[in-house]
Amino acid sequence: MPTPKEVLDFCAKNDVKIVDLRFTDLPGLWHHVSFPIAQLTESSFEDGFGIDGSSIRGWSAIHESDMLLLPDPGWFMLDAFTTVPTLVMIGDVQDPLTRQRYDRDPRYVAKKAEAYLASTGLADQAFFGAEAEFFVFDNIRFDQREQHGFYFIDAEEGRWNSGREDSNLGYRPRYKEGYFPVPPTDHYQDLRTEMVLKLQAAGLTVEYHHHEVATGGQCEIDLRYDTLLRSADHMMLYKYIVRNTANEFGKTATFMPKPIFQDNGSGMHTHQSLWKSGKPLFAGDGYAGLSPMALHYIGGLLRHAPALAALMAPTTNSYKRLVPGFEAPVNLAYSRRNRSAACRIPMYSASPKAKRVEFRPPDPACNPYLAFSAMLMAGLDGVENKIPAGEPLDRDIYDLSPEELKNVPSLPGSLEDALDALEEDHQFLLKGEVFTEDLIRTWIDYKREKEVNAIRLRPHPYEFQLYYDI
Repeated sequence: MPTPKEVLDFCAKNDVKIVDLRFTDLPGLWHHVSFPIAQLTESSFEDGFGIDGSSIRGWSAIHESDMLLLPDPGWFMLDAFTTVPTLVMIGDVQDPLTRQRYDRDPRYVAKKAEAYLASTGLADQAFFGAEAEFFVFDNIRFDQREQHGFYFIDAEEGRWNSGREDSNLGYRPRYKEGYFPVPPTDHYQDLRTEMVLKLQAAGLTVEYHHHEVATGGQCEIDLRYDTLLRSADHMMLYKYIVRNTANEFGKTATFMPKPIFQDNGSGMHTHQSLWKSGKPLFAGDGYAGLSPMALHYIGGLLRHAPALAALMAPTTNSYKRLVPGFEAPVNLAYSRRNRSAACRIPMYSASPKAKRVEFRPPDPACNPYLAFSAMLMAGLDGVENKIPAGEPLDRDIYDLSPEELKNVPSLPGSLEDALDALEEDHQFLLKGEVFTEDLIRTWIDYKREKEVNAIRLRPHPYEFQLYYDI
């Protein structure tokens, strides 16, 4: 891991003028504060920088708002989007009086999750690889007032523009038929490539990029797996680079799970595996080449999936994607190839190092530090308590009879139901004080007040079509 001196040497070599410290609020948005580079010294990595945390969502009350940000020398980069050479670093949050890490800092949760894993002796590394999808639009308008509410999306690539009279060259993906078309139907080859180059320049390893299923500019760029903490760090950086690169091209990118009606939403399939002493632990001679540990890990994910939903599909909009019978994997079962199952075991490679579990319900609106940590804790609970995964679901879910379908549990149908499930089932998250009761209570209360109840209070535009003349 780089030392503070190596960070300072990097700054001198690259004529850095500003250091930009990033941190994450509870819902999962990056924030930053910038300092002249002269403020960054070797002692800064221990003394930290003071910030006011009172206005950060989900953080402290105003009477205890003073916080410290301690730069993490383990990761840094030059910002690709600033005019002046700027060093980007991630800051860990501390209480300035006790010098204790702050329990509501999502990154601290991820660090505690990794520490808990090591303490169990079951494994010493958890690897996560997340496939976050997103949309690229040309224009987005939305508003909500006392007497009106609307949104309006436009994208040059959107199939709905096929009948436009002016400047219409065609070549747009059909609804639900946007998977892997070549240009000119794929409008964003160059844009995605520029995103990839910027991700690589920031030190991330990109595996591939492609157009996704939906029309209107749905894309995916896949990063190589890494440890839980680093994968969460990388996801925050991934979103930052995607959004800012789109902005440079005069576009806007969104990780909203379901922005377009009746087309595919954006998911974040999350690949997971446990290792010990450099050896993979999920490979074995069981179903789909899995070990007993892997099957019990799946059992934990499936057992706690309703509670996990509140953290991995954490918006009211998430449940426009997680609808039975459509594209989303709401069925709490596992399979080696069936993509309608919540857990899929990829079969691309026979290598033990490639053996992993792909958990398909998460979406990219989640806070990756909290979501990855919660999934690890659920899987570990399955391993520790030998929770059975049940029978695999190797049949097409749409071919099952109503009687057979009754035996396949599913995810909650709304954020409200998911929050209820988390309230009922969160003891597995408290092990090792990875999550705290305070954090879980804060999350539930915030989501109910700011999102569930806020949506419930407002008339929906479609209600006027249904009920205006009733």
